[in-house]
Amino acid sequence: MRERVMKKSIMMLMTVGLLIGFIVSIPIHTLAQPEDIEAESAILVDADTGEILYSTNADISLPPASMTKVMTEYLVLEAVEEGDISWDTTTEISEYAFSISADNTFSGVGLRMDTEYTVKELYDAMAIYSDNATSIALAELIAGSEGEFVQMMNEKAEELGMQEYEFVNSTGLANSHLGDQYPEGTDPEADNLLSARSMALLAYHLVNDFPHALDVSSVPTQEFEGHEMINYNWMLPGLPGNLEAFAYEGMDGLKTGWTSLAGYAFAGTAERDDTRLISVVMRTESVEARFNETRKLMDYGFDNFEKATLYEAGYQHEGEETLPVAKGKQEEVSIATTEPIERFIYSGDEENFSVSYEMDEELLNEDGKIEAAVEEGTEVGRMVLNYDGDHDYGNILGEDAEQQSVTIETTEAVERSNWFMLILQAIGDFFSGLFDSIKGIFV
Repeated sequence: MRERVMKKSIMMLMTVGLLIGFIVSIPIHTLAQPEDIEAESAILVDADTGEILYSTNADISLPPASMTKVMTEYLVLEAVEEGDISWDTTTEISEYAFSISADNTFSGVGLRMDTEYTVKELYDAMAIYSDNATSIALAELIAGSEGEFVQMMNEKAEELGMQEYEFVNSTGLANSHLGDQYPEGTDPEADNLLSARSMALLAYHLVNDFPHALDVSSVPTQEFEGHEMINYNWMLPGLPGNLEAFAYEGMDGLKTGWTSLAGYAFAGTAERDDTRLISVVMRTESVEARFNETRKLMDYGFDNFEKATLYEAGYQHEGEETLPVAKGKQEEVSIATTEPIERFIYSGDEENFSVSYEMDEELLNEDGKIEAAVEEGTEVGRMVLNYDGDHDYGNILGEDAEQQSVTIETTEAVERSNWFMLILQAIGDFFSGLFDSIKGIFV
């Protein structure tokens, strides 16, 4: 008896073991994540759609250091585009800008007060060499003073939809580093503040509104009055010496930053096969770390995501290919989407997308029909993309951009019935309704 019980127990254990082994052996599709990102805050964004591919602590406001200059670049490029200044416009250097340039503790090209510099010379030194004095000179040229320029920076941040930000100067230095020359209207002890999300949004607008900014940010080295400016972005291909080891294919921007309080930060952008990504890392531990962590983010994006056409133009959702028509020569009209729905998605994640229709209720009568006559190409609603997967970090452009949709239109025309046919239809509808009422009584 005892032997039989023992045999049954052994058989049960073996069966359980086999089941566990079978379950473990079933392949489980999990979303890959980038290697542990060693930064206090980080974000990765598709530069075309604004979709966030990865995010960690991205809403924390931190000092961005010289990444602040991306806003200065934006306002300079905007002023050039609007004709307020040109690349050939010249300006002299103020005592304030000169004092910053003469301070060896700040990055600088050694500006002189007895020389006029063009906007192009100043901009290049700012974008390539992260020069602080040239940033101040440009701010003074555009706004009259750095204090006035700071107001422009904050107004532009609000206009662009940035959420977590505070600009107090044009350079990214702490105001305490500027001594008594801190911009008027700001706190002498204040520092610029940005979240990784806001920095990514600013970078998104720069590369999309002024793509030629990358022509400068991608320059590895350039001469400035006999001084060789070496770009602080070590991930650019073409840098001299040992810096080649950090080169990353497709990298062409954007801006590094460092102060003792901010730590090492970097807003990077790279393009491969018509796909451009934007990454931001803040408060990494070293010069090398900010580039190593950026590489992890970029590799994650390029290796695991792809642009996909989820629904072609002319798509007709099953069971909703037509819309009923009232008072028409046809009882229904064919409808379809006018544009494709394209998305930057995690590879193999297509099955987690679906669509739903949102019809224009103002076009439809109480029976849900559109009244004839109906013209071909009449907009009747929108097809909305829905996502039910594990990867949804939102969109850098906000909630309005998160719900992607395309227009639904009629693909044919439906003429209105003549008066005789309308009378017959009305009579038919009357008797049909009457019959249904009578049938309801006797059921």
